[in-house]
Amino acid sequence: MVREPAASVCAVWEITVNSFNKMHTLLIFFQTGLGGLAQFLPFLLIIVVFYILLIRPQQKRQKQLQETISSLKIGDRVVTNGGIIGVITTIRDTSFLIRSADKSMIEVARSAIADIDREPEKGA
Repeated sequence: MVREPAASVCAVWEITVNSFNKMHTLLIFFQTGLGGLAQFLPFLLIIVVFYILLIRPQQKRQKQLQETISSLKIGDRVVTNGGIIGVITTIRDTSFLIRSADKSMIEVARSAIADIDREPEKGA
């Protein structure tokens, strides 16, 4: 008969220790108030600001440039990434032939087009 109370005391002790460990773990998580989220909040805020101020506008500019390149036609005056200004004479699948001077013809890739030159030609 002595063994029964000892067994029940051990069971009660085990339940108490388990519940204490669970409570201790919860207290560790909520020790800073918001938990681990408060530590990562500044990093998340920086990522959101970078996305709004840098990444999203760049994506819009890239989309606008792709639309501009796809709508180019013969006779359009363009500026390349290298700064060459010329008039499109031939359109190919992956490139353009542009005339940059009277007799100089240059083949440039579609990705090398930076913008349409909106200034009127000096000779015209």
